[in-house]
Amino acid sequence: MNKIFYLIAIAIIVISCNSRQEFDEYKTISNAQWNKNDTVFYNFNNSDTISYKNLFINIRNNGTYKYSNLFLITEILAPNQFATIDTLEYEMADATGNFLGKGFSDLKENKLFFKENYVFKKAGNYQIKIIHAMRKVNETEGMDYLEGIESVGLRIEKVIINK
Repeated sequence: MNKIFYLIAIAIIVISCNSRQEFDEYKTISNAQWNKNDTVFYNFNNSDTISYKNLFINIRNNGTYKYSNLFLITEILAPNQFATIDTLEYEMADATGNFLGKGFSDLKENKLFFKENYVFKKAGNYQIKIIHAMRKVNETEGMDYLEGIESVGLRIEKVIINK
């Protein structure tokens, strides 16, 4: 009986511990309609200025999402107010129109690389901002509402180097 208890306890500890994860937070998009003016903000404190990190944007979309891709504009604001801005494009569906990502229902979760082997060079408070930059074909104005995005997440994982 004790062996089973210890095996279950060890399994729970192993499953619940993720030594790589340093930050993981989701923001819900109201009514699954992401307004082009609604910036998603993440704030965190960094004290590690030498380790490599992988940054991911996690997108949960439902079946009402109408596009095979997703354009985002991101900004990393460092403690010294230096900003790094990127425009990113991600595939959200395959060539046959099936959504990528994990999930059994029409809700899919995509873990999208944002920055690979990134080093936060300053200690202190960081802010990461994400907005959608979707536009209809041949239009310059951004879409007022992007339907089908349930939530947007940010995940930061420490890179483990095996020697």
